[in-house]
Amino acid sequence: MFSKESLLTNRLKSIKYAIKGALLLLKKELSIKIQFCIALLVIIAGFVFNISTTEWIIQLLAIGIVMSIEGLNTAIEEIANFIHPEYHNRIGYIKDIAAGAVFIAAAFASVIGLIIYLPKIF
Repeated sequence: MFSKESLLTNRLKSIKYAIKGALLLLKKELSIKIQFCIALLVIIAGFVFNISTTEWIIQLLAIGIVMSIEGLNTAIEEIANFIHPEYHNRIGYIKDIAAGAVFIAAAFASVIGLIIYLPKIF
């Protein structure tokens, strides 16, 4: 049986590892760095254009989804490279699908941004 202390300690360790992973992504992955910069610009735009609470929620969800899927894409690519370092058609297919998931999320996030900001700009 687990004590409450060990459960709490394990959760805190999990959070520590999750933060470490997020920081590794931001430090080492160019695509996440670019997406993070875009996210900061969109957040600044939210303040400039005084978007509604609902628009903030939708915007932040879109940012979180794109960046999370990019993190998963990076993990999939790292696993694939570890398992099969040289080029292989099946590994390429897996990587393409993971990249496609990021593209879909980013495309829909862009549409959300246009829906929120175009009426405010024009």
